Amino acid sequence: MPFQISKAVIPAAGLGTRFLPATKAMPKEMLPVVDKPAIQYVVEEAVAAGLTDVLMITGRNKNALENHFDRNGELEATLTRKGDTDKLDKVNFSTNLADMHYVRQGDPLGLGHAVLRAKMHVGREPFAVLLGDDIIDERDVLLSRMIEVQGQRNASVVALLEVDPEQAHLYGVATVEATEEEDVVRITGLVEKPAPGTAPSNLAVIGRYVLKPEVFDVLEKTAPGKGGEIQLTDALETMAIAPDWTGGVYGVVFRGRRYDTGDRLDYIKAIIQLAVDRDDLGPDLTPWLKDFAAKLD
Repeated sequence: MPFQISKAVIPAAGLGTRFLPATKAMPKEMLPVVDKPAIQYVVEEAVAAGLTDVLMITGRNKNALENHFDRNGELEATLTRKGDTDKLDKVNFSTNLADMHYVRQGDPLGLGHAVLRAKMHVGREPFAVLLGDDIIDERDVLLSRMIEVQGQRNASVVALLEVDPEQAHLYGVATVEATEEEDVVRITGLVEKPAPGTAPSNLAVIGRYVLKPEVFDVLEKTAPGKGGEIQLTDALETMAIAPDWTGGVYGVVFRGRRYDTGDRLDYIKAIIQLAVDRDDLGPDLTPWLKDFAAKLD
């Protein structure tokens, strides 16, 4: 029987410099997407896939992340006195969402180093990694499918998205072979942010991974790559070409809705897209949006 995965790792130690000055005193993961911080969407996705043990890899000035998923007795008491049960339920929901743990990354040595910091917590079992910049629409299946593929193939699994070839240099890009399943490919190579025009495919790695614990063994021996950082992509490349002891690497090709909150323009688009689809906001926002767009020069 495949191992039942229960642990999720969420790297959240970045400085969020693209969003300065908003992120001078507030973690970028706490920036609101409609009325929830971006990080809560990610934790909710993990929990929906059955991952109730969540470890966040944080850094300095990230206390707001811990506070958000912790009790706030004063706020709860105030809402109780007011009889505002709707807001109280929302506050308690984030508090009781998952079993939350935190560890600091320390030196900012890249995503691979952040994942390696989870070694003591995860142990020798498969686990998921979710990056906070990517929000996957709750109506579309991705993480649970990746967990299923990991159990079936006893391999590490990454999420892949078809991108415009002209944008491939912004991502880690996979070289793949087809399998008997339409949405699953075997990865034979990975390159982090290839030079424009040199990408081996248009299948880009996005921020969801289900990894075997062998990744820790590889990361401990992975030299710093681009930007002087330990790249998770480099470790996965090693695992892809050494399947005899690592289990290899497979990709699940995702064709659903993904919202990128790591870029200012895409962040704004994500808010609009999610708000339009909400029953409490969409009916009023949509006609206003159409009218506003019609008036643009």
